[in-house]
Amino acid sequence: MDFNLDEFNTSKVNEVIRFITHKTKELGFDMASRPETGALLRVLAASKPNGTFLEIGTGTGFGTAWLLEGMDNNSKLISIESDSTVQSVAKQAFIKDKRLQLITENGDDFLKQQLPNTYDLIFADAFPGKYNLLSETLNLLKPGGFYIVDDMLPQSDWPEDHYPLAKQVLNNLKNLNNVTSVGLHWSSGLIIIVPKTKG
Repeated sequence: MDFNLDEFNTSKVNEVIRFITHKTKELGFDMASRPETGALLRVLAASKPNGTFLEIGTGTGFGTAWLLEGMDNNSKLISIESDSTVQSVAKQAFIKDKRLQLITENGDDFLKQQLPNTYDLIFADAFPGKYNLLSETLNLLKPGGFYIVDDMLPQSDWPEDHYPLAKQVLNNLKNLNNVTSVGLHWSSGLIIIVPKTKG
């Protein structure tokens, strides 16, 4: 008997995924989220009806596609990217989706302008919010909100000087107080954190 759990991790918006995949290869962009990560984002987004979501690091829009697939019609996704060239793929792919706001801006600058208790889910897939401004980013979550990071297992394309940086992030996340967390030795290495409600 074949117990293929990967069948749960396929997107139902294949046309969009194919478009993004084609354009991503054209650009030579190699930092897109994996399908397993996307499937997890989809189910977490689905758990937050009427949600407000933040993606830090649009890239070409792989993670964006999965989040949108899980969201209901009343939810909103803001996705930040500093590189307008790669983000232009996402702009083409989702031009008709009114739930999405794409912003081209430095992530650190954007995060510093945000108010606490704003987001139901934050996917930090860039240096801002993950390597920089971690505590400030966690403060942006509503009670019960999800903070997700990927690429927390060593990757074959990491430059040598990235290993100590990633290890420091891992330690920072591990040493957080007043959170509930899980580390998943799966996909590119995922960590999910939910800050505990105060009081």
